[in-house]
Amino acid sequence: MADREVLSIGEVISLLRDDFPDVSVSKLRFLESQGLIDPKRSPSGYRLFDNEDVARLQFILKQQRDNFLPLKVIKSKLTMWERGEEDGMTAALSDVTSEKHPVDRADLLKRSGLTDEQLDQLEDVGLIAPAPGTDVYPHESRIVASEAARLMERGLEPRHLRTIRLSVEREADLIGQLAAPLLKAMNPDARTTAREILESCSDSIQAMHRALLGVELRRQLHT
Repeated sequence: MADREVLSIGEVISLLRDDFPDVSVSKLRFLESQGLIDPKRSPSGYRLFDNEDVARLQFILKQQRDNFLPLKVIKSKLTMWERGEEDGMTAALSDVTSEKHPVDRADLLKRSGLTDEQLDQLEDVGLIAPAPGTDVYPHESRIVASEAARLMERGLEPRHLRTIRLSVEREADLIGQLAAPLLKAMNPDARTTAREILESCSDSIQAMHRALLGVELRRQLHT
């Protein structure tokens, strides 16, 4: 499916039916009513599915078919899926050179539940920013915005979340030192190797981060 292509509910069913024969209009409507999917609507009220909506549906249906999981469990796993994780294991950057389509401000607000003021505050602390020279946001901003909204519901403020950005910048700089000589070589083989290094090291650092955070949180529980 090409970037930005939008499909009707009938077209989505036709696309998925080979892999998921029991998919139907009523099933997709039910998944929407349970909060697992949230397709956009046309001016006349018809459901419209983009690339990410279809990928989300494939994930949900695969969990039902292969793992026989109830919707409540699948819904919790969707949070990890949105973060780029699979089955609880961090899969950091599947391709650091890929360019997924950006999102506009209205979509970012709708998907995350943030207010205009909250989004402005997140921009002020550098956690979210439009792509350079544009008024749209990188695809990953949807994940950042959604998770920031959850943290803010718990009582954290945008200024507190600056720590996360600073940590990411330090980690990116650390990994970047390994790939920098290859990126300067300006040939396809070197850039491919650099990409593999960035992906592999990112996976390792995120896995370590999750493990160490777990240790620290358990320590706090027992303090």
